[in-house]
Order: sequence, then structure tokens, then C-alpha cells
Amino acid sequence: MDPCYRAEMGDQRAPLEVRWLGRVGYRDAWRLQHNLVASRRAGDIPDQLLLLEHPAVLTLGRQSDPSHIRATEAELAARGTEVITVERGGEVTYHGPGQLVAYPIVKLAERGLLLRPFVRALERSMIDACAGYGVDAGRREGHPGVWCDPDSAAPRKIGALGMRIEGGVSYHGIALNITTDLADFDLIDPCGMPEAEATSIAREAGWPASQSVPSTASVANAADRFEHAFVLRLEEASVSGRTADRADVALIGAS
Repeated sequence: MDPCYRAEMGDQRAPLEVRWLGRVGYRDAWRLQHNLVASRRAGDIPDQLLLLEHPAVLTLGRQSDPSHIRATEAELAARGTEVITVERGGEVTYHGPGQLVAYPIVKLAERGLLLRPFVRALERSMIDACAGYGVDAGRREGHPGVWCDPDSAAPRKIGALGMRIEGGVSYHGIALNITTDLADFDLIDPCGMPEAEATSIAREAGWPASQSVPSTASVANAADRFEHAFVLRLEEASVSGRTADRADVALIGAS
């Protein structure tokens, strides 16, 4: 996909600038998000969608329980895997090669969006991206993110979600497993759930071993699918949001 381009939304007043960044260190991407949030709050840039992949890292939400990290400090050090506490919601999350990460920097009020419809748009975009590979996924009530067989006795988590809103602008976002090495999830209780099993597009679609190795190319392909889905789902959520009560819409400005 192109490194950077602008997708015009349906009303032509709300452009979304999409960037494919490739593999980027977590701290570098975190710093970039902060800079873009400040610029978006000031009105200096349009909404942004960052699409990328991280080297192996564990992140903890602002109220996460560190006991959900199964690996010892020595084991993580031997792997070169850093643990970083960030300001998003949610529990411990693994990021690594073969996983699509998407960070939407969106000023919600300008699109007439409440937080819940925005989160649903992100989840539905992951579901749409999965469907593009022939993988059936869905929401699991009470558990943010996207799951395969969500209503079964053994649901498998394929996509995680954790957000932060500051000054009405979103950041952090989603992580969708494409060709991720699922053994790396043994380092943690995914999203703080010891019983949760992680899965990936490669596993669910039955890709051969030669195509299931973590690769930036597989993430780039998924990024293109996710971007197209997100543009449509964000517009749908925005249209719905414009019918909402304006007093309710104002609530999203609180950090």
C-alpha cells in the first residue's frame, strides 16, 4: 500500500490521512501518536490512521495487573522484550512481528461520534478484515476486541483493542494477529484472561507453514484490507452519530 495518502469521507469535510509505517519500535510510535494528538487537537492536521507492525513488546494499560505477565524478568530480558506501561485502557497486550497494529488519531466530536460507536467501528473493521481472508470472527459481549467462535465454550482471541481519549481525540487502537507467532502469547494472560487462547489469520485460514511465518509483507496486505474497512465503518458510525443528541456528543471531550 502507499506510504501515505488521504481518504476522503462521504461528506468531504472529514478527510482521513492514512500512513503505512512498516515495522516501527513501540516507543517511536508512541511518541509519534502524542505529537499527532497534539496537532489534531490544535486543528493543524486532519484525522490520521497509522498502520504498522511492532517488534516484540509487552504493553500494560494504566490500570493493568502486572501479574498477568507470566514470563519472568530474566526470560523477557533474554528475549529482548521490553514491558511498557502506557495510558490506554485494557490489560496486558503482546505486540510483535506478523501483527497488524492500527492507531486512529480521530477528533470524535467533529464527526459527531460517541466513544462506543467508534469502538464498534474499529471492532467491525477487524471483523471485515478477517472476513476478507475467509475467517469468521465476531464480538464477544463484555470482552473488547474480536474473537473466533465468540459464543462457544472455547473462544479464540484474534484482535485486541485498547483506547485513550484526550481532548476529544483518540489514540492507541487495535492489534490484529495475521502471521503472529502464537507461542509468544504464552508470555502473558492475553488481556488479563488466563483462559483466553490467542489465534491468527494464518491459523484460522489454514495457511501452509511457508506462508504462516511472521512477516511484514503479510501485515501490509492486512493493513490495506483494514484501511478500506475502517473508512467505510467510520463513515457509517459518523452518519449515525450525526443523529445523536448534541449534549451527549459533547461528553466525548473529557480525557
